[in-house]
Amino acid sequence: MNVQLLLALRYLNGRKLRSFLTTLAIVFGVMVIFGINTMLPTMMAAFQATMLAGADKVDLSIAHRTNEAFPAELVDTVRAVDGVRVAQGILSRPLNLPADFFDGDPQTADKVATLTLAGLEVEPAQAMRPYPLQEGRFLQAGEPAAGVITASLADSLQLKLGDTLTLPSTAGLVDLTIVGIRPPRAMPGNEEVLVSLPQAQQMFNLAGKINTIEANEIATTDKARRAEIEQAVAASLPADYQIGALVSGSELFASLKMAQSMFTVFGILALFMGGFIIFNTFRTLVVERRRDIGMLRAVGANRRTIIGIILTEGLLQGVLGTLIGIATGYLLARAALLAVSPMMETFIHIRIGEPVVSTGMLVVAAVMGIGVTLLAGLLPAFSAGRISPLEALRPGVADGIDRRTLGISTISGIVLIVASLLVLVSGNGAIITVGALLFLFGLVLLAPILVRPIALLFGVLVARILAREGTGYLAQGNLTRQPGRAAVTASTTMIALAILVTVGGISTSVRLGFLGIVKQSLGSDYLLIPPAIAVWGSDVGANTRLVEQIRAVEGVGPVSSLRYAAAIADIKPVMPVKSQVDVPGGTPNTDGTLVSLMGIDPVTFPQVSGLSFEKGAPADPYAALASGRTLIANGIFAASAGLKVGDTVPMITPAGRVDYRVVGVASDYMNAKVTTAYISHANLAQDYQKSEDILIQINLKPGADRPAVEAALKTIKEQYPQFSLVSGEAYYQQTEQLFNLAFSSMFIVFIFLTIPSLIAMLNTLAIGVLERTREIGMLRAVGATQRQVRRMVMAEALLLALVGTAFGLLAGVYLCYALLTAFSLAGFPMGFVFPWSGLVYAAVVGIVFGLLASILPARQAARLEIVKALRYE
Repeated sequence: MNVQLLLALRYLNGRKLRSFLTTLAIVFGVMVIFGINTMLPTMMAAFQATMLAGADKVDLSIAHRTNEAFPAELVDTVRAVDGVRVAQGILSRPLNLPADFFDGDPQTADKVATLTLAGLEVEPAQAMRPYPLQEGRFLQAGEPAAGVITASLADSLQLKLGDTLTLPSTAGLVDLTIVGIRPPRAMPGNEEVLVSLPQAQQMFNLAGKINTIEANEIATTDKARRAEIEQAVAASLPADYQIGALVSGSELFASLKMAQSMFTVFGILALFMGGFIIFNTFRTLVVERRRDIGMLRAVGANRRTIIGIILTEGLLQGVLGTLIGIATGYLLARAALLAVSPMMETFIHIRIGEPVVSTGMLVVAAVMGIGVTLLAGLLPAFSAGRISPLEALRPGVADGIDRRTLGISTISGIVLIVASLLVLVSGNGAIITVGALLFLFGLVLLAPILVRPIALLFGVLVARILAREGTGYLAQGNLTRQPGRAAVTASTTMIALAILVTVGGISTSVRLGFLGIVKQSLGSDYLLIPPAIAVWGSDVGANTRLVEQIRAVEGVGPVSSLRYAAAIADIKPVMPVKSQVDVPGGTPNTDGTLVSLMGIDPVTFPQVSGLSFEKGAPADPYAALASGRTLIANGIFAASAGLKVGDTVPMITPAGRVDYRVVGVASDYMNAKVTTAYISHANLAQDYQKSEDILIQINLKPGADRPAVEAALKTIKEQYPQFSLVSGEAYYQQTEQLFNLAFSSMFIVFIFLTIPSLIAMLNTLAIGVLERTREIGMLRAVGATQRQVRRMVMAEALLLALVGTAFGLLAGVYLCYALLTAFSLAGFPMGFVFPWSGLVYAAVVGIVFGLLASILPARQAARLEIVKALRYE
């Protein structure tokens, strides 16, 4: 066996606890990164498979870039292209349904919460692809109130041929007679209901409109000919049409990717903290083995051999930790998917399979896990290699810090901290975020010089409270004798606790800020809300008749509604924004910015609701929406596109491109995380042919009989069960509870991510006990009791925790302020609220972790046998 490998194995085996703790740090970081990046891609793959499930292969799929409806006459244009064998127009739309839509019981969720309704041109559709039937017949051209469903949907709803399937439409409930049942879907996903094209147009109030054209080419194996046909079809289309339609639900993809990025960052931070632990361990290892290294050098070992031994130890621990981390990460992903799968299948009918492990993710996890270990051990290894035989055989010295190195570290730390403070006035979110990292690195570099004064400051307090009879001062001396090691451990604790403080501050600021926006946006007396807020494209609204009926109720005052259209602003974003999800076989187009366009009534909207304005006086923008093509951009839209009041925005519509003028920058609760613009009802109808109310807000007249009005509203709503009637106050309270639950869950997650700091303290204390074995033996020999030894170690742990906590609280306050400033610049306006809750949580966690970390080393130190301790080398 290789000498380096043999010695590395012997050293690791001789320090089992230290080896275990160091390996555990790598396991934790790799587990988080691998687990999250296995779970979320599996969920995204299941969602994308659902969106594409059942869509048999066709040669060409054509849609407008906005994915909005367009004139059905365009099908004839495609059919006229030489080489196109058959083409059909489709009006397809996913339908979000309330949880009790089919069974009427709000206590139990329906098995089907989402359907896709597809209106087909019956004869061309059958020429495009086969529609095998399990029972009954297919649709007939122009047939009203008839539908074809799948056997899986029939089983879920206990339907059979001739039964009635009731679905929501913009004019109220529609009864469809089931004339045919298709085989179950080959791939689990949202169930599809097929109707004739005129029936779908009637249900969605889109007469003469379609949103997809499918075409098959003349059968040929000539790739050049097929490419020629596709180019001819593209050339026949007006501007802003494309081959390869958008996939609905891109908001969910964006949210999942955001979550994936966020947890990946935290996994990297966990590995970063693990790197500190490994660096600290190997640095101490070099000091501890000075005599061994000197003897090896004396008998002929060269620098390369010594470096190889240290790095081999790191490699062994990195490989073992990475393998265990990948295994536990897979188990974590599997457990999380099993937990969310029933909810996903119940509410959006997505069945999630086993975690999908990609080769790329395995490589990334291995490189990061092993790479961090080797990098952390590199500097101590070179330090060990530079030790000469005579120097190594002399008695060891304390872990002092070279004055020159300390001076460079201090100056560099001050420069980084000053730079991080200066970037706060830069007005650039990305630079401020980088500044937050500079602040952390600056504190890490300043830590060695700050350890002693902070330890002295807290030492008096700890000596009075915990450690008596001089043991507290011994603990203080032990800590200040090893400022380098203490600084590394404190830095690990600092990062963990800074995260907690930051989360506390941001959650408080977000909670208060968003609840204020909720009160302003949805503070009307009553709301008619769809099943899914902000996923407007899948919600079935109502035509104008519903609002007219509500206004006619005695006691009802102002009534206003929101309408929706998907749009594209023909401007390239300042900050990259992916405007669509890539579709296999499609032609992705990411030019411009995808915008959620909300239609409001400039007169009634301010009477029942309101936007939170950043720029522009509230009275002026509402008035401006009533005349000309104008829009109010939300914060994300303004930040990503670099917009300001007075700018002109070219908007792509199904009828062509038109210019809108920005008259304000404002946000509301429902669209806070989506790129959004607000225009008038009139402009939405003119340019996007949309007049469907998807959310309705109602205020009562003064002195109105509230129970009577509520009863009348419930009666009217019976024909529109896709809406839920709630009071504004009840909705606010429900939202407040959701925020509280969400942020409580976040704290639990982030406390979990502070575990590496516990490992770091435990590791440092265990190393300290081993290093001071003879010293502890001497203390016992001159009369120190086991209790006094335990107190000494516990006092040292508490001091170490307090030093790290002090750094963490300082870093957390800065990070909180910096990130909230960056969020505001990115379009999420939130005022800074001092993170008192985060400070309290972090202080408690830091102190508790310090005491927990001391238990095992204190017990180990107290149980040392005096004679063996005095003979320890």
